[in-house]
Amino acid sequence: MLKEISITDISGFKIGSAENKEAMTGCTVFLSEKGALCGADVRGGAPASRENALLNPMASNDAVNAVVLSGGSAFGLSSADGVMKYLEERNIGFPTADGVVPIVCASCLYDLGIGDKTIRPDAQMGYQACLNSENNLFQEGSFGAGCGATVGKVMGMDHAMKTGQGCYAMQLGDLMVGAFVALNAVGDIYDPANGQKIAGIRDPETHKWISAEEALYALQDPNLFHQNTTIGVILTNADLSKSDLTKVSGMAHDGYARCIRPVHTMFDGDTIYTLSTKTVKADVSVVGTLAASVMEKAILRAAQPDKLF
Repeated sequence: MLKEISITDISGFKIGSAENKEAMTGCTVFLSEKGALCGADVRGGAPASRENALLNPMASNDAVNAVVLSGGSAFGLSSADGVMKYLEERNIGFPTADGVVPIVCASCLYDLGIGDKTIRPDAQMGYQACLNSENNLFQEGSFGAGCGATVGKVMGMDHAMKTGQGCYAMQLGDLMVGAFVALNAVGDIYDPANGQKIAGIRDPETHKWISAEEALYALQDPNLFHQNTTIGVILTNADLSKSDLTKVSGMAHDGYARCIRPVHTMFDGDTIYTLSTKTVKADVSVVGTLAASVMEKAILRAAQPDKLF
């Protein structure tokens, strides 16, 4: 029987976030000190990422120590340097003859247009997020990687709405699956349960909804809406292979597709990582179906205005 749980109930992971509220940018880190198997699926056409090639099922890597979700566009990838420093100080990483090398993957969203574009998540902020993870210090809403997140930007920032980061997790027997997302889509956000739009493009004068899809069809200059990317993480205790976890990441994108319209455009870098501690036997189709469901709910939580301010 399915039941809702906290994402922090999934043992083997630590979650922490840090942000600069004035600059409106931040990062969120997911640590696995013992190492977790990881797969990823990139559906957007403009990703900013680090070490994702290691997640190819044909690559030799069999564990990562951290995944970082960050604002700051490609500049935000430097936040992973602070995560590397934190892990190295604790002798956590891939062992080599000359010391450990922490394996840290990262993806970034574009938030330079909303706050102070000269301030981006850096190594210091990544390190602070790791310190915060020791007590699972993170919040939903405009915090961490979601600090500068917005949606509905096809017609520019004047018509966009503020969103943030959100999470949701469920348990089926001993199997646990949780989702965490920083919601920064070019499109509108819909609740699949009733089809109602809950965030997206609004007319700044009448406050009425405008369809992002219709606005896209009418758009003459696609460079107006490059400021996007929704990035997420699935955490699970399912005992699956790297190929299976890659499939789970792909199925979790169905959660994006249920809620975000349009989604996976060439102006988004939509990416989902799946991390597993491999402690519970499970079927990949079951895990993937749960992953899509919890990701859907995480997106809805990230879009709720009462969780943002």
